[in-house]
Amino acid sequence: MFSRYKKTNAGTPKPAASAAVGPNAVAPQRMAQPEKKPIVQMRPAIATAERSTAETVMADKEQKRKNRLMELKVELHKKLLENLNLAALETASEANLKAEIAAIVSETLDEMSVALNKDDRVALNQELYDEVMGLGPLETLLKDESVNDILVNGPKRIFIERNGKLTLTDITFKDERHLLRIIDKIVSAVGRRVDESNPYCDARLADGSRFNCMVPPVAVDGSLVSIRKFKKDKLSIPDLVNFGAFTEEMAAYLQAAVSTRLNIIVSGGTGSGKTTTLNALSSFIDNTERVLTIEDTAELQLQQIHVGRMESRPPNVEGKGAVTQRDCLRNALRMRPDRIIVGETRGEEVIDMLQAMNTGHDGSMTTIHANSARDAVSRLENMIAMAGIEMPLKAVRSQVASAVNLVVQASRLQDGSRRMTSITEITGMEGEVISMQEIFRYERLGLAPDGKIIGRFNATGVRSHFSERFRQWGYDLPASIYEPIA
Repeated sequence: MFSRYKKTNAGTPKPAASAAVGPNAVAPQRMAQPEKKPIVQMRPAIATAERSTAETVMADKEQKRKNRLMELKVELHKKLLENLNLAALETASEANLKAEIAAIVSETLDEMSVALNKDDRVALNQELYDEVMGLGPLETLLKDESVNDILVNGPKRIFIERNGKLTLTDITFKDERHLLRIIDKIVSAVGRRVDESNPYCDARLADGSRFNCMVPPVAVDGSLVSIRKFKKDKLSIPDLVNFGAFTEEMAAYLQAAVSTRLNIIVSGGTGSGKTTTLNALSSFIDNTERVLTIEDTAELQLQQIHVGRMESRPPNVEGKGAVTQRDCLRNALRMRPDRIIVGETRGEEVIDMLQAMNTGHDGSMTTIHANSARDAVSRLENMIAMAGIEMPLKAVRSQVASAVNLVVQASRLQDGSRRMTSITEITGMEGEVISMQEIFRYERLGLAPDGKIIGRFNATGVRSHFSERFRQWGYDLPASIYEPIA
């Protein structure tokens, strides 16, 4: 890569070899070596300094312009609150409200003798509209369909996740007070509050996005906000196959597993696509079945006609009124469900979930945080132990083995892509150990020059433990889907 910087010696004559030998021979005179030059020619320091100075000046000017616009926005926001009829905002159309804001802004700028170009004025009007009706600086990111997560680390550092990769944006809040005002706007809309006595909160935005915040003094360097955006269009099985999340053979197997009412756990880490996978699997549920969903924050998008959705509720300011997932699950068992889908099992509700799977509610599904199928089973055992249930380990494992039929492992790889890395069946007990067999796995083969992971999905060659069940229900899968690639 450095060849264009190297000095070539192709035309330099070589010194003649000396023919003198023996003790009286005169040593040949060493020829002067050409002065060595660095491989990379450094640019003159003066030019670099001039360029650095020019860039610094330009950056300072741009920063001053942004600061000035931020100060203007604060002043104009105060003016808007004084002049707008806040009670009429809910009934006003977007066009009328934007026109009213533009008129007030124009009049105020004239009074302040401030001149702005057209682009700055349009941007300022939009930002003020977002402050009044939306979530301020976050509104642009919420409207961006390519953004999956918004992560705020204090007022000046806002990160986004796009295509599995985190990047720092140039969007900022004016200060901590501005950020706290937006947080308060979000949580007050759902009847919550955050302050020093209650410094964190979970909530759901109007569009269904999941919101979590933590404020000082618990958040040391400024308020922390995490928003997992709600996908308006859920991804179907064909979509996920086209994206390379899994193969058609794996999709055929999963269709048979869901349709024949196997109990399924979707396992994976944070952001690995567990909820997306669960949504896709639910598309195989027949419309004649009654499905009840239980979630901490409603994210599932089931398309069946007979779906009952439940959402847990945290305690109020006085510490009362909490409705846990376990409360919802116990009540759901009295509502004649054919299937129960729990958005995420993370606590003592695991006991009721396993009992439901064991007592006639076949085809139930849930997600769990774990790094492999074996880890998922261990997590279930740990959750039962943490719930305070005094049971021998063998009895706990027997309960898990009889309740759960299939573990689907979802993973986010280092290049940001999401893959279904394993499909594993739980086949029963061997002594005191839960026996498992992997049917499909994702094999990593290498790394491309652009950082993308090269890999393939492959069958393990093991025939499904539930093949006879599939056949009896009319899903006689061909033996070829279990054959590994040579």
